[in-house]
Amino acid sequence: MRVGILGGSFNPIHFGHLILALDAAEKGGLDRVFLTPCATPPHKPREGLADARHRIAMVDRAVRDDSVLALSVVDVQRGGITYTVDTLSDFRRRFPGVELVLILGSDCLRELHTWRNIYAVLEFSEVMVFQRPGTPAVTPEDIHLKPPWPERLAAAIQHGHLIEISSSEIRRRIATGQSFRYFVPDSVAAYIMQVGLYGWKASDRSEPTRDD
Repeated sequence: MRVGILGGSFNPIHFGHLILALDAAEKGGLDRVFLTPCATPPHKPREGLADARHRIAMVDRAVRDDSVLALSVVDVQRGGITYTVDTLSDFRRRFPGVELVLILGSDCLRELHTWRNIYAVLEFSEVMVFQRPGTPAVTPEDIHLKPPWPERLAAAIQHGHLIEISSSEIRRRIATGQSFRYFVPDSVAAYIMQVGLYGWKASDRSEPTRDD
């Protein structure tokens, strides 16, 4: 069995995340892909980060009816700063004998040398890398790891059906009263409006429902 892991803050989860996960499942022959919200991200500012319970709820609503995509809460349950090496260790304990595949965007490759125990990460799992839209192509010279990893990872970059959506753009649109329909699943949009995340106010521009 091959299991993919797509970690992130998912603040909020959007269609770009879901398309990336499905591309990885199809191209990598993955039986399941777990979307794993972090507790506290090590490389991103925490300002504006929704509480973990809300990010978990949004991911759950986005994937609950999917036969391939699933939610994992291992990082939030562990708490503290989320390091990928700890995520992989938890998955290895929970799924012994399963092939683990770590799913990354190409922009991560330039920062891999800053990750905790990066060589253990590369040992614990296969790595699938997808070109992130709107970012320059990554060359081996951009990856500051010991050989043969720069060449191997740069050669592994794939092009999926990625769309240029960012969680920060969605948060900005919500905070300024702009429509964010078609950026996130309807179930996620409904949760954001119900809870009032990211500065949403009931007096803001109304989002159409599925039946409108």
